[in-house]
Formats: sequence, structure tokens, C-alpha cells
Amino acid sequence: MVLEGVTIILLEGDGRTDSLRGLSSTEVHSVVGWRDFYFRRYKFVGRLVGRYYDSAGNPTKYLKGAEAKAARGAQLMEKQKEMEAKQPSCNSRWSQDDGREVWCDNGVPRLVQRPLEIALTGKMSKRCACYNEDQLGEPGLEVYSGCDYLAKRCRV
Repeated sequence: MVLEGVTIILLEGDGRTDSLRGLSSTEVHSVVGWRDFYFRRYKFVGRLVGRYYDSAGNPTKYLKGAEAKAARGAQLMEKQKEMEAKQPSCNSRWSQDDGREVWCDNGVPRLVQRPLEIALTGKMSKRCACYNEDQLGEPGLEVYSGCDYLAKRCRV
């Protein structure tokens, strides 16, 4: 059964909410991406009245704010992708017998903080990237514990 022109009113309570407050810009970007997929994939049958759409189906200031935050998330994700493309990632493998190992075909493996990660997710993370010897003086590079300074392979 398909209901045409139905208006649904979202009621909050029991831990349910339509608020995106507290989500990072990339998380909001994911929600907006889901919404865009939903609009493309499914037939329109009604409206959801609440924080993001009024009773006439018009966007509210909250939706516009969420879309702006999602756009910032997309920009930050693209910027991080560009930054990480400049410095190749390490190769890695794991086995139960040997544990984890990282290595670089060119350069040496270093842990480096993702500077945009706090803006993206609210948390700081690191990644393994390959650096040439002349780049090892750059700030924020961390040698893996137990690994020689110029080693191309490290057990971690």
C-alpha cells in the first residue's frame, strides 16, 4: 500500500531525536548523503514535519545549518584526502604468528597525526606514511617504538 501526500510528525522521547547536535561535520555529511540517496532512490509519499521541514514541506533554518555543516565536512574530507595523497601510506600486514608489520617501498615508515581529524570527527588519529630521509626533520613525525630510525620495516 502506498500512501500519497502523507504528513508524518516526528515525536521525540524515549531517547529518540531528530537532532544532529553533537555529530561531527563528516557524520552530518553522511546523514545528508543518506538523505540524498533516499530522495533519488525512493518515491515521494509524504513529508516529515519537525526540526528540518515545516508543515508545508519547506526546509527550516535547522536543515540549512545541517547542510552547511555537511558541506564543511565534505570540504575537510577532500582536503585531508589531498594532504594524504602527497605522502604515501605505508604497506602493512598482520599475522597471528608475527603480529603487525609496516614497511615502505620508498622511504621509512612514520606515524603522523592527521591534522584535520579533530575537525572531521572530534578525535585525533594517526596514520602510517612513508617519508624520505630529507623529510624526517618535519614536525609531528613519530618513529615506531622499537624500530630503528632509518628502518624501512617495523614490527609494531
